[in-house]
Amino acid sequence: MTEAERTEPSYSQAVSRLEEILERLERGEVDIDELSAMVEEAAGLVSLCRKKLTQAEMQVRRITERLEREREEPPTQVPSTENTPEEELGEEEVPF
Repeated sequence: MTEAERTEPSYSQAVSRLEEILERLERGEVDIDELSAMVEEAAGLVSLCRKKLTQAEMQVRRITERLEREREEPPTQVPSTENTPEEELGEEEVPF
């Protein structure tokens, strides 16, 4: 995990913060001095949410494609690695 990933908010945290900003803006609680900073923060949060959604979508697509390939491929038989009792003892089968 990179330093940015450790410090950036989760998707849920980003959405919650966006909702807080929106509520403050709708209630008129933001003065003109705060407005620019809040809009900048909101824009950054929207970009972060889009990035996280894109990453999740790509991950789900990869998993789904892998599962589809597994479903379409015939199961391969893995050769048995278990030895018969004779092989374990080093005895060869004698045909008589």
